[in-house]
Amino acid sequence: MEYRASHRFADMSARKVRPFAHLIRGKNVDEALQLLRFAPNRGARLVEAVLKSAVGNAEFRGARDPEDLVVTEAKIDDGPMFKRIMPRGRGTAYMILRRLCHVHVAIGDEPVEETVATEAPVAVTTPATPAPNLAPATEPGTAM
Repeated sequence: MEYRASHRFADMSARKVRPFAHLIRGKNVDEALQLLRFAPNRGARLVEAVLKSAVGNAEFRGARDPEDLVVTEAKIDDGPMFKRIMPRGRGTAYMILRRLCHVHVAIGDEPVEETVATEAPVAVTTPATPAPNLAPATEPGTAM
């Protein structure tokens, strides 16, 4: 069974929060909470709160042992941007983008299996060398 939680419109850039989602993906819930608890970043607090909410959802919905669950999905999506204007010198204006993000965490019973993407084999080519001139030789004095 999978239990989910999300925090939409979090007031932080997705780029600042994504490393913490990568940090906890595939880890046990207790281990993930310990990793996030001791990270001194605001992004870690956001992901930690969403992970605790997912554990609370699991307890509410009757999971047998919420501490044995594994983080199956942790993703951070870009949210909308507030556009602001900062006045600059000589009457110009710079655009300021206040970025928001959506934090999604899912925990489940089974561990995450790493899937290896099978790609088509890439043909290795060598740099092109000029082909030898194989045009028939013409005799001097004949017109083409």
